[in-house]
Amino acid sequence: MERLGLLEVGDVLEVTEYKLPNSYYYVLGPSYAMSANYSTPERLFAKEGRVSDVKETPKGFFVTVDFDV
Repeated sequence: MERLGLLEVGDVLEVTEYKLPNSYYYVLGPSYAMSANYSTPERLFAKEGRVSDVKETPKGFFVTVDFDV
């Protein structure tokens, strides 16, 4: 996430999956935030998640999202 105020705790966001040659990555909502790369065994199957935390650090903003299993 690039700037504060785009997401609030409790927001429900669509999760879009993208495939790389050896891994997957995810985008939250209409490009609010992007995940790290995940290997195939770590792949998510949820189509949406709820924002549980937004933190600002010297490296940028980090968004924590909870998914129903």
